[in-house]
This record gives sequence, structure tokens and C-alpha cells, in this order.
Amino acid sequence: MPTTTNKDYYALLGVKKTATSDEIRKAFRKAARRYHPDVNPGDKKAEEKFKEISEANDILSDEKKRKVYDQLGFYSDQIDPAQAEAYARQQGAGGRPPVDFGGFDFSGFSGGGSPHAGAGSGPGTPGWGSFKDIFSGIFSGAQQPGRPRGPQPGSDLEYQATVDFWTAIRGGQARLQVNRQETCPTCHGHAQAGGPVQCSECNGSGQVTQMGGRMKFNIACPRCHGTGRAPNACSTCHGEGVVGRAEAVEFRIKAGTRDGQRIRLQGKGNAGGNGGPAGDLYLIVRTGTHPVFTRMGDDIQLTVPVTVPEASLGAKVDVPTIEGRAQLKIPPGTQSGQKLRMRERGVESAQHPGQRGDQIVTVSVVVPHLQDERSREIMRELAKLNSQDPRVTLFDKL
Repeated sequence: MPTTTNKDYYALLGVKKTATSDEIRKAFRKAARRYHPDVNPGDKKAEEKFKEISEANDILSDEKKRKVYDQLGFYSDQIDPAQAEAYARQQGAGGRPPVDFGGFDFSGFSGGGSPHAGAGSGPGTPGWGSFKDIFSGIFSGAQQPGRPRGPQPGSDLEYQATVDFWTAIRGGQARLQVNRQETCPTCHGHAQAGGPVQCSECNGSGQVTQMGGRMKFNIACPRCHGTGRAPNACSTCHGEGVVGRAEAVEFRIKAGTRDGQRIRLQGKGNAGGNGGPAGDLYLIVRTGTHPVFTRMGDDIQLTVPVTVPEASLGAKVDVPTIEGRAQLKIPPGTQSGQKLRMRERGVESAQHPGQRGDQIVTVSVVVPHLQDERSREIMRELAKLNSQDPRVTLFDKL
């Protein structure tokens, strides 16, 4: 009858339990060169040894698998690492004695294999699903009597809130529809209605039977935790203590709020359980756009068209700002695409009150469409008086 045997993978590779990943890799390479079937043709013992060290390397070279192995003394793909870790903590805290699988017959689970990683074990092998359920129940403490649950804090919520361009700049009130859980009005969050009743899962016995292959387990009932009595679940919240509700939440937008800024509304998340505090609601602000202004942080950007004479001779032109009209000085010889800065004409900072950004104006020189011969003569005369070729430097770089 096949039984499980806890293999010492460290001894197979000849390394200590504190060995690093590099030391394990080097030890495996050394042993593989010695026992490889190509080096030992026809040697069954060497072939079996090579399989063992390959199995050891597969487990110890993988951080997650090694952690499970160190905690339990063996490894299986059916073991949840989180459950193994919880089990190890339980043993360290003086919990139940370790489970010894050495005398169990696992042939019904894996077709004659062992729970170690390798041929005949793993997902899809007959019986492993039942073994995983039983194993999970043992490691998760399902056989321990249930303890009264204390106050449980509610979970946080996160929503995106879109506000228009001007509200983000000037500040104001906004509203958002959210779906949250609130305390059940019938049971007031206790999830129960009246006293406990006989558990329907185990019919009051406190135990249920699980089968796996040729093994039978009597374990504590997962519903009543072995007490035989189960809570009488509230019919309104079905034993959850909370019910879903759509709610319109109002919140304040500070002047200068940026796109992507996070706002926290304390206590506006999901309700807690058993009198626990509610979670928080986090709003990610998304600001709207504007047809003229583009916001970059606390700066405002826009493009202003100017005429050829204004760009050539210089001028003062009216430009829009977020606070109305303002004059911008165009220096003589301004080129199309040149950027001019209007200091402190941007957005007031929400993070640093009293500070504000700038307005960055991109100049766009508009070339006129000449409608008469007199205008064309003037332009030709202008070309003769200013005969420099602006493309000379371009060819000089070739």
C-alpha cells in the first residue's frame, strides 16, 4: 500500500536549509552532472537518483514552493500557500499538533502516487479535488468552534468623479451617485433574527462526513463550527448584516483641484459589521476640457493668432485669460510657434494657497491672403528690402 514519505530535499542536494538560491542551483548542477542518464547509460539507480534531485531542485528553486515545503515538510500543487502559512503560524502559537500523513493511503487520490510534485499528482488527477477540500479544512481551522465576531470595519469604496473645467478652477459643490452597503434596518447589522436554531447542514450533530478516495473524514460542520446550532439569519440581509443602497453623495471641490486628485470622504464607504465603523469613500477627480484653454497643472495654455505686421513690428494685443481679457505684449520679430509667458495668470494652487500658475501663450502668425494688385506690389517691395534667405542655415547643416 503506497504511503507518503517526507523527502529531505536539502539532503538530496547536499545543502543546508539556509542555502541561498545560487547555492541550490550550483549543488543541483554538480549532482546532475554525476547522475545524468547520458553519463550513466542503463544504470537504473542513477536514473532514479537523477529524478529525485530534479524533483528537489524543482521545489527548492521556486520561492513559493520552497516556502510551503519548509512549513509543512512536503509539497503539493494542491496546497494553497496562504493556508500553509496560516497552519505554520498556528503550530508556532501552540495550536493543534501537526497532521501526520505518513500512514495514509493516497492511492485513491493520485492513482498510486504521493502528494509530492511529480508524475501522478497535481490538478486533474482523480481524487485530488476532494483531498484539497479536506486539506483546506484542516489548515484553515474549520474544525475549531466558531468564536463570536467582534466589530468589523466596512470596506472602502473608490469612484471617479467628473467635474467641469470651471468648477475645478474656481471650486464649488458636486454630486455623485454611488452604490454602497448600509447597516441592515431590520437586524441593525447583527445579521441574526432571534436566537440560534438547529443547524440544517449537520442536523444538530455538529459533524459532517467527507469522502476522498478510500478515506472517510468526520470533520466539524463548517456552518455551525461543530456546535450544532446555527444563527437564525436575518431575512432582510440574508445574514450579511448590510444591504445595498444607491445614494447621492455631495462633496466640495476646492479651487484649483487638478485632474487625478484624490478626495477622501470619511465614513461614506460600506457600512461595518457588528457595530464596526464604516469605510471611507475615495473620489478620483476627472476635470473637463475647454475649447480655448488647456490646463497643465496650475498653468493655462492657449494659442493666439497675430498678423504679420504685429509679429514683425511688435504690438499689444488683447488675449483671453481665465479671469477675462488682458493685454499681451508681442515683441518685434516674434516668430510663429514662439511661446510668451503671462506670469500669475494661471490657476490658483489648491495645494499652496496664495500661489498661482502662469498663462503660456503660443503665437500663431497668420499670413494674409492678398486680394488686390496694390497689396501684392507692397509685398514684392518688402521682399526686395528684406532679401535674406531663411533656409540658408538648413542647407549649411547637410
